[in-house]
Amino acid sequence: MWRGLTERLQALLSRWRGRGRLTEEEVDEWLRELRLNLLEADVNLRVVRQFISQLRERLLTPEVLEHPNPSRRMTQIVYEELTKLLGEKPSPLVFAPQPPTVFLLLGLQGSGKTTTCGKLAMLLKKQGRRPLLVAADLKRPAAVEQLEQIGEKAQVPVFAMRASSPEDLARAALHRAQTNAHDVLLVDSAGRLHTDEELMAELKRLKQALQPHEALMVLDATTGQDAVRVAETFDAEIGITGIILTKLDSDARGGAVLSVRAVTGKPVKLVGTGEHLSDLEIFHPDRMAARILGLGDVSSLMERVESLLDEATAKRMEERLAKGTFGLDDLLVQLRQMRQKGPLEQLLSLLPGLGGLGGPRWQIDERKLKRMEAIILSMTPEERRNPDIIDGSRKRRIAKGSGTSVQEVNQLLRQFKAMRDTMRRLAKARLSDKELLRLLGGM
Repeated sequence: MWRGLTERLQALLSRWRGRGRLTEEEVDEWLRELRLNLLEADVNLRVVRQFISQLRERLLTPEVLEHPNPSRRMTQIVYEELTKLLGEKPSPLVFAPQPPTVFLLLGLQGSGKTTTCGKLAMLLKKQGRRPLLVAADLKRPAAVEQLEQIGEKAQVPVFAMRASSPEDLARAALHRAQTNAHDVLLVDSAGRLHTDEELMAELKRLKQALQPHEALMVLDATTGQDAVRVAETFDAEIGITGIILTKLDSDARGGAVLSVRAVTGKPVKLVGTGEHLSDLEIFHPDRMAARILGLGDVSSLMERVESLLDEATAKRMEERLAKGTFGLDDLLVQLRQMRQKGPLEQLLSLLPGLGGLGGPRWQIDERKLKRMEAIILSMTPEERRNPDIIDGSRKRRIAKGSGTSVQEVNQLLRQFKAMRDTMRRLAKARLSDKELLRLLGGM
């Protein structure tokens, strides 16, 4: 995500590395380049102007200009201002004091709205809630079928009926929730390729009938300023309470993420990070700012690893990391479980220094994973427990037994040791984003 923007920001922030004092002219030139980079990333012009103005006010001070390490201090300030722009703190979903809670999801066709309904249902199930999906597109049978398929995959019931009006549908859905003890209604509203008067009128009536506790706008992050304009239209016509951004795993330029809250005044509450139903996360502005700057997202990395592994495996891994006994058997278990639940490049994107990278360079295909498994399975139990004993003759035997090369065995061992050392540090430290920023300030 935002590969180009992150690389350009990292280059800008490292420009003054090793420098002492800065001049006002140098800072202004630096800000001009930053402004161009943000505009190229499709960030709203008004948002860019305000952001640059606030940065300039903070940077043109003796504290920064005379700082012994201006690159580090500038990185800290840009991180803090980005966090403010994105919303500072997570904005939790609003639940009713007495169930059922009603969430109305709005969005254009193709934004990922229906899939997001399923993802949100999965997230709520993990929290111990009993969601009910409601198909509220009265004119597109295909939309109802899609939601039913997603509901079956998520193992969440779907309510659908041929209703003559949004009001009839709302009454029937609320009755179904109450009689079957569902505490959350997730209403998948009608979606079209573009906004029109008929669609808006139908959505207004549906919202009026449901009286939802949240009206959540689902936006495709890859569409940049178009997504922001759609959000403005829906908010003016219908009224929204929050935003869910989808497709953040793609090579989005970043404009929608950086602009939408400042333009609409509505918080981003959740983000979709992949194709799987488990790929929906609470939006943390501070973590997102760190990822945009390429500083990684250690907190999300640990949460993602824990969510990918079953509870027993995660606990065993944590204990082994703490004791320093993490071996290749543990890596084999992780590889198999992670292959079932999502692409490993999503995890790589959360590591410090890799946050802005994506695309083919970090995509790990099934064939390579199978070869890694074959190498590990060709080792003796003792070698898997203690890879440090693997010398040249053992490597040749392992390569022959797995149908691979000694070079591939060496590569796997290097990757394992690097991962083990990194994960051991993370397990012990659980660094906050600010601590991470402090450590990486001179990068």
